[in-house]
Amino acid sequence: MQGKIRIACPKCSWEPKPTDMWSCTCGCNWHTFDTYGRCPKCNKQWRETMCHHSSKGGCSRWSPHIDWYRDLDEWLRLELERALKPVEEEVPT
Repeated sequence: MQGKIRIACPKCSWEPKPTDMWSCTCGCNWHTFDTYGRCPKCNKQWRETMCHHSSKGGCSRWSPHIDWYRDLDEWLRLELERALKPVEEEVPT
């Protein structure tokens, strides 16, 4: 892969800092881009990510999590999409 991957809101181009935190419905606060949108406490996979409030420079709008990653080559984008698909539950036999 060439170049550095940037993370930015696809709607307003706001770039989160490592200290910016997101909140899960379970009450966990974490930096969502450290885990590709998966809550480290309850394991919920967030398919969409909300841009931070305008007071931090963001637009407060939701976008697909994968769209936040800039400068990805096509292979890595497909791999991330595959990895973020929900795991199908096994039916007990």
